[in-house]
Amino acid sequence: MTPAVPAPAAAPGRRGMALYGLFGFAAGLPFYMFSTVLALRLQAHGVALAVIGFFAWVQLLPTLKFVWAPLLDRYDVPGFGRFWGKRPGWIMLSQLGIFSAMLAMAATAGDGSLAVTALFAVLLAFWTTTLEVAADAWRIELYPTQDEQGPIVAANLWGYRTAMVAAGSGALLVADTAGWTAAYLLIAVAAFLPFPVLAGMRAQGEGGGRGVALATGVGASTVIIGIGAALTALIGWIVLGLAQRAGIGADSNVTPYVLVLCMLPFLAMAAALPKIRRAAPDSPLRRSTVLGPYVDFFWRYGFAALILMAFVSIYRMGDVLALNLSKPMIKGLGYSLTQIGRADSLVALLASMIGVGLGGWLATRWRMTWLLALGAVVAALGNFGFVWLAHQRVDEALLYVATAGDQFGNGFAGAVFVVYLSLLVNPRYPGAQYAFLTGFAFLLPRLLAGAGGTMVNVIGYDGFFLLSGVLSLAAILFLPALARIVAREPDA
Repeated sequence: MTPAVPAPAAAPGRRGMALYGLFGFAAGLPFYMFSTVLALRLQAHGVALAVIGFFAWVQLLPTLKFVWAPLLDRYDVPGFGRFWGKRPGWIMLSQLGIFSAMLAMAATAGDGSLAVTALFAVLLAFWTTTLEVAADAWRIELYPTQDEQGPIVAANLWGYRTAMVAAGSGALLVADTAGWTAAYLLIAVAAFLPFPVLAGMRAQGEGGGRGVALATGVGASTVIIGIGAALTALIGWIVLGLAQRAGIGADSNVTPYVLVLCMLPFLAMAAALPKIRRAAPDSPLRRSTVLGPYVDFFWRYGFAALILMAFVSIYRMGDVLALNLSKPMIKGLGYSLTQIGRADSLVALLASMIGVGLGGWLATRWRMTWLLALGAVVAALGNFGFVWLAHQRVDEALLYVATAGDQFGNGFAGAVFVVYLSLLVNPRYPGAQYAFLTGFAFLLPRLLAGAGGTMVNVIGYDGFFLLSGVLSLAAILFLPALARIVAREPDA
């Protein structure tokens, strides 16, 4: 049965933008705590670079969110869901999961056991991703049109970009003065802000007592979080055991194996396209809780779904490739960490927010095909800016120009891309299908980003950033075909 859609009056106008800005902020903070900040924490504790590289695979978890996203479309969280509704209920559960994982990472900030550190990092990534799935599904339900999506997406990304500064700079400053435990505790509290806001909202579900709903929800969430931690620990123990038996160690290149495993579900779905296209409304394939949302995507778009998947996998590839190696390149040019930090704080934040805002605003006025083309161009120019910077004298003002260009393009293309993906999904399965598209969009780029250092050794930094910019421009080649794709009308 199709889930009930909350009334748009729950978060209209400025309230809706403020709420989604808060959701973006709450999701951006923990992401940096299990990625960039965690890598620096491990480095500070003398962990080998190869092992730190393995921890980077935690960032792949958000690309696999399609595995559990259907559960968020199908089920309510006990207590929370009954009073506040399906989507807010899952967001509140995710908030408790993020908070508990962050507390655990604070308590084990000495990294005495890397297995324990990995466990809590994975849990933090899981609950952060779950929050994003629930918030994205609610956004698509509340604001289904392109005109409505633009401002809300901009607000969400503004919050996320602000979190980049708060976690990327603020947490490190706290860690430098008060230690890693204090840094994780501070960010845990900041990331928990949406919970009391949602708890104070009026009833969205069947109503009942707020206090009873809150107590029931917290109790159920405690059980769910505990079961999730136990299952994660068990799966981790099995995976580590299998890796040891297979002889995989710190120096092993596991990228090809991970790529194959990640691509298998998508390849299987593509191979099943003829059968999917013939499936009747009562077919088990289309009615399945787990597979149904993804089968529906291929059923509606047919073989054009393969073009869509190819496009989404390449559109942000240039930005993702450039992300990890831009800072080492800049440092190698002779810029100090302080200069890089200043560029990455206010300059990057303002440029990114302007890009996001302009992209969201134009989404209410331009055709999506033209917007996607412009996004690819400005993203490419941002990457080419690093090539330009490499051939200039060391000047902090020039660093600001290159950083601003990169972050403006990243923010603009990101906002346009989110709106486009939101318009592709079926409103019956907003959580699952948006998770599927965004997960696939960053799967291949994040896997290839791990080989970025090897690529630089072969073609140099100039060649690398030229390549990343060309990949952004390559997405434009898909646009004539995308403009002709029309989703199949539902038959039931």
